Amino acid sequence: MRNAPTILHLDMDAFYASVEQASKPSLRGKAVIVGGLGPRGVVATASYEARIFGVHSAMPMAQARRLAPNAAYLVPRFSIYRDVSERVMGLLRELSPLVEPLSLDEAFVDLEAGGVAWDAESVRLVGVKLRSDIRTATGLAGSVGLAASKMVAKIASEQAKPDGMVLIEPGTERALLGPMSVRVLPGVGPATGDHLRRAGIHTVEEIAEAGEDELVRLLGKAHGHALYAMALAHDERPVVAEREAKSVSVEDTYDVDIHDRVRVGLEVQRLADRCVRRLRGAGLSGRTIVLKVRRYDFSTLTRSETLRGPTDDPAVVREAAARLLDGVDTTGGVRLLGVGVSGLADYTQEDLFAQAAGAVEGVGGDADEGELGLSGATVTSEGDGGGVGGGEEGRAEEQPAERRWHAGHDVRHAAYGHGWVQGSGVGRVTVRFETPDSGPGRVRTFRVDDPALDVAEPLPLVSGWGEASAAAQGEAPVVRG
Repeated sequence: MRNAPTILHLDMDAFYASVEQASKPSLRGKAVIVGGLGPRGVVATASYEARIFGVHSAMPMAQARRLAPNAAYLVPRFSIYRDVSERVMGLLRELSPLVEPLSLDEAFVDLEAGGVAWDAESVRLVGVKLRSDIRTATGLAGSVGLAASKMVAKIASEQAKPDGMVLIEPGTERALLGPMSVRVLPGVGPATGDHLRRAGIHTVEEIAEAGEDELVRLLGKAHGHALYAMALAHDERPVVAEREAKSVSVEDTYDVDIHDRVRVGLEVQRLADRCVRRLRGAGLSGRTIVLKVRRYDFSTLTRSETLRGPTDDPAVVREAAARLLDGVDTTGGVRLLGVGVSGLADYTQEDLFAQAAGAVEGVGGDADEGELGLSGATVTSEGDGGGVGGGEEGRAEEQPAERRWHAGHDVRHAAYGHGWVQGSGVGRVTVRFETPDSGPGRVRTFRVDDPALDVAEPLPLVSGWGEASAAAQGEAPVVRG
């Protein structure tokens, strides 16, 4: 363990919802819920104002609507989330070469490796400045935890929420952890927590008191040893700058079960193409093609096929996925489909089965989602519906004229300028015209096919990115020790 709290954990507060509030002045201070809005959607993020009503991430959207019927319900805008994330991660990389992103809104930083901090006071100053720089660059708040280990730094950032900073002095970790629930430790989920509770173990201190042998008896050798070490605040895991991806995949959940076998096949082809685009975007290829099918009764089947060598050819991936689908019974309907590639490499083997029969027929290459002409049930990407994973790309449409106006997404009107969709239905779309630096805007309603209304790119949350940081805002950090 280190003798200085030089590991920093940053967690952006209610990230998706906070971005939406920063983009939309009329939603600031109000309950905002982001996620899949279909019957099977789930909550990706809820603002702190929405959490008062009991809404939380991964909750079914239908339940959230019952708890907070007057909240603003928005479809995720991943392009702006990624842009803001890149800006935040750029600030972290200015502090150290060792930055370990865990998601778009969360990362560990080894401050010692960057030479910017070496004791509690220098660490505290770095944390204060980082929070100020993030607010200046993005207009958003991030909570910071500082400690001598990754585990305690993450726990500290949870204590700091929202919009705070907590520093845990080395040597005080056990006193901090002791009274906490066992669920605070990494790897203790509902099942392990219930197992420990039945054994009379409810707190971290009780884990330490039970002893290593008892934990091994209860949980097995590997888990028992690891849990005992964590209860003693022993965590030697380093901050790893690059975490090697094990697979690339996309998934779609459907509001209405798909029964047509031809439609299922077209969906699998579309997912295969999206997966390959993501694979190529990461500069990777893979040997194993994986198909995931969740049927009407929630049973989930996974099938895989390993090729002779790695590929990033969309025709090869499409044909492999189609072969895998041939062996799956979809009678009764399908509610989720996914295509993935594993066994990743940074090179390809050019001649794989003559690059699939499609290449002979001149059908190879990247295909846009619209080229497949999909229609029918609304498709909600799992990434759009609650952060389960999978694609954040748009939904397929049968004809370009049949535009869909997703709640929260950006639009521009020829006369009224930039705005965002408040809702749509019965041939009408309601738009609120406002920008991040305006006041709350006016609401107007148009026909869904109004030629003066078009989709638009998100506007920057703040102007002057790259300018000098403003003074720190918010409460003074809490220092424990």
